[in-house]
Amino acid sequence: MKDSRLKRHELGFLQVADKPSPEELASYYKNTYFQNEKANYRKSYSSLELEVIALRIAQRDAQAQALYGRDDACSMLDVGCGEGFVLKHYLSKGWQVTGIDFSRAGVEQMNPDCLPFVQQGDIFQLLDAQIAAGNKYDLVWLGNVLEHVLDPLGLLHSLRQIVASNGLLVVTVPNDGNLYHESLLENGDIPQPPFWIAIPDHISYFTSESLKRAVFATGWNFLALQSDFPIDWYLAHEGSNYVADRSRGPAAHQARLRLEHLIGQAGPAAANRFYASLAEVGLGRNMIAYLQPLPESQTI
Repeated sequence: MKDSRLKRHELGFLQVADKPSPEELASYYKNTYFQNEKANYRKSYSSLELEVIALRIAQRDAQAQALYGRDDACSMLDVGCGEGFVLKHYLSKGWQVTGIDFSRAGVEQMNPDCLPFVQQGDIFQLLDAQIAAGNKYDLVWLGNVLEHVLDPLGLLHSLRQIVASNGLLVVTVPNDGNLYHESLLENGDIPQPPFWIAIPDHISYFTSESLKRAVFATGWNFLALQSDFPIDWYLAHEGSNYVADRSRGPAAHQARLRLEHLIGQAGPAAANRFYASLAEVGLGRNMIAYLQPLPESQTI
């Protein structure tokens, strides 16, 4: 895919050619992003939506447990903690939790009990303070953040310094510009410009291969990859194509929730196998990577 708004990084992922300044981006997230219900964040959720959000977190937690090999009370850091649902999940398990984000607005709206555990500010500066203090975490959660920052490689480098040597980093990014997306464009199922290019929200765009190159280049071992529900499947049928006809979006969203809920009822292990299989064939709206720091002798 060629788009004049983007340029390709040497590691293969795409980035916005004309990036906003750090000050512009910080102001956008502090004053606009949550307040205007951008991306997936809302001021209220239905009971089904809340159940599905909890299922997603529980499934990823189960995968992390399987890789980490323990589930006793540990420490976790949620970088870009958004609305605080992940913090809430781990607090309920008795973990020590910390969240950092450009804004506390999302947590204030949805999980105000988590506000005491949230630090607001530039996430790079907050991470630098964590590194300077010598803090280490058993689990670091990076949910749909890497695509938003000006320096994703710098962020991965910083996170490597605060994840314990046998700890885990869980990274979720959109699965953008994949082969299925390209086929939708070629067949005329979706119009130009590509719907997944969202500026200034998303600065970088990853496929599974470019994500793997980025994490290995920054000192991580790639343990596992999953996808989430492939709502983009609906775009191949004109009756459910919510990009060609935005009025179909709410129905597609509800269908997704019902199917995710059904898949979740099979239990975390079965659901995780399903989502891992999707990742193998490059499908799913988001990718979830489970990473562990490489020994210093193996880093580039």
